[in-house]
Amino acid sequence: MSKILTCINQVSNIFKEPNKKSEVVSQILYGEQFSVRKSIGIFYKGFSIFDNYPGFVLKKNFEKITAKNDYRVRTKETSLYQSNISFKKTNKKLLFNSKVSVLKRDNNFSKINKFWIKNDSINKIENKTNNFLDNISYFIKTKYLWGGNTIKGIDCSGLVQELFKSINKKCPRDSKDQMIFFKKSVSLQNIRKGDLIFWKGHVAISINQKNLVHAYGPKKRVVMMPIKKTIKILLIKNNLKVLAIKRPL
Repeated sequence: MSKILTCINQVSNIFKEPNKKSEVVSQILYGEQFSVRKSIGIFYKGFSIFDNYPGFVLKKNFEKITAKNDYRVRTKETSLYQSNISFKKTNKKLLFNSKVSVLKRDNNFSKINKFWIKNDSINKIENKTNNFLDNISYFIKTKYLWGGNTIKGIDCSGLVQELFKSINKKCPRDSKDQMIFFKKSVSLQNIRKGDLIFWKGHVAISINQKNLVHAYGPKKRVVMMPIKKTIKILLIKNNLKVLAIKRPL
């Protein structure tokens, strides 16, 4: 069994095992795709198309959709509307980085499936920039969630991945794979904005020579912290040494 399905829920968990109580290892956003390899009860077994991440997803959250999702949500979140005339909001929202297919467009709204979305909340996926930190503010104070990939909850490597996804750059899901994927190493003395600092099982993003941002479990949220202080805390409290500092772009 092999087919490509699209997520039709705001977000869908990828579980480690075909069980709702199983560990959530990652998430797929609305409009993103999943390659199905096997059907197991209420679950599909397979992997996410963007990063080949394996696991199990609930069947009810996925459908076969042939339209090309060529736009991405660029705002922190955005409401869906019943029409482009009444401006009446539904109770549905899409989150940052969700993908949509635009069927019709006027000056203010675009039609996606049976709903409408504001034009200024989406942009073409082909639009590119190298500044993956443009939207870092969306995630500040977001709650820490193991396996999370959204502004509703995120972990350290999920944060890195979503920021790169927003500029159409490939990035693995887990920090150990990110450390291998990004090749250029730099020293702490030469660190600059956008460099990634890796520990065993953890990654942070420098926003300048003195500070970093990371989804930090002990703080239960995404926080900004001094680089040297963070290095010291992780060494003393967790016996974690910096494994690498990589310059991704």
